[in-house]
Amino acid sequence: MLIGILQTGHAPDVLSATMGDYPDMFRHLFQGQDFTFRDYAVVDMKFPAAVDDCDGWLLTGSRHGAYEDHPFIPPLEDFIRRAHGAGVPMVGICFGHQIIAQALGGRVERFGEGWAVGPTAYDFDGETVVLNAWHRDQVTQVPDGAQVVARNDFCANAALLYGDRAFTVQAHPEFSDAFIDGLMRTRGKGVVPDDRMAAAQARLGRGNDAGRLARRISDFFRQAR
Repeated sequence: MLIGILQTGHAPDVLSATMGDYPDMFRHLFQGQDFTFRDYAVVDMKFPAAVDDCDGWLLTGSRHGAYEDHPFIPPLEDFIRRAHGAGVPMVGICFGHQIIAQALGGRVERFGEGWAVGPTAYDFDGETVVLNAWHRDQVTQVPDGAQVVARNDFCANAALLYGDRAFTVQAHPEFSDAFIDGLMRTRGKGVVPDDRMAAAQARLGRGNDAGRLARRISDFFRQAR
């Protein structure tokens, strides 16, 4: 199955030099799932020619806000709506989760209680799933037709399912603990409160459920349509 990675941002240069950029992280996450990947740096205005150029689409995280004024956002929202209308499956991660919701009629806002950082527990329909988080924006209004399938007390709309057309997650299954540690060192200082970063640092190294979510995403892409 050919998955197109719609890259909506870049990892910090100081980290990507040793840990790779976002498409590299997703290739690692889905090792053994028998996917092939094709990359499109939509953040740099490099878009697929058509929504059916790949069998499915994976939208990455980004340092940008979905509600901000960037040249790539309007054509990306148009692409999302066309892919959704055509029934081509999409998976969105963090910014990808947010921009799909926004494109389909939801609302994304900067969350008043600030940042979610590091290993974080979510209730996925009764199952506790621990994933790395790195965000202060959230989906605050769910689009019509979307079902909330994960939540916690901090993030009410942590994962959304749009029938068999889209599955989106606020957390980052592709982010290793080492990468989260690097983000705290390179992007967190002066932005994320020190006490929140210290608490996240203390939770690193205890393991998480990224592999379980990778299997769930893989099953979503492969389901009969």
